[in-house]
Amino acid sequence: LGAAYGTAKAGVGVCTMGIMKPELVMRSIIPVVMAGVIGIYGLIIAVIVSSSVVPPYPLQTGFAHLGAGLAGGLSGLAGGMCIGIVGDVGGKYCFRVQGVSNID
Repeated sequence: LGAAYGTAKAGVGVCTMGIMKPELVMRSIIPVVMAGVIGIYGLIIAVIVSSSVVPPYPLQTGFAHLGAGLAGGLSGLAGGMCIGIVGDVGGKYCFRVQGVSNID
């Protein structure tokens, strides 16, 4: 959920940058890629947890897996929201800062 929000919100910044300064669009794509990486982290946690589930599944292991999923999911949600907000604001106002387009 965080990766989807981050991708969508940073995509708005990319679209804004494409309208205002099309030559800087490739620089504003970085938050979209980083938001996608957060989703991949969640997938990796899910594969690791699901591979360790065996039929005699003790309660303590279940709670440990629940905690791992919640920790990874909530941090992914927060990280995706932060990346989305920063990508949107950075995409909208990056071209206004003097010297950003002269980084080449």
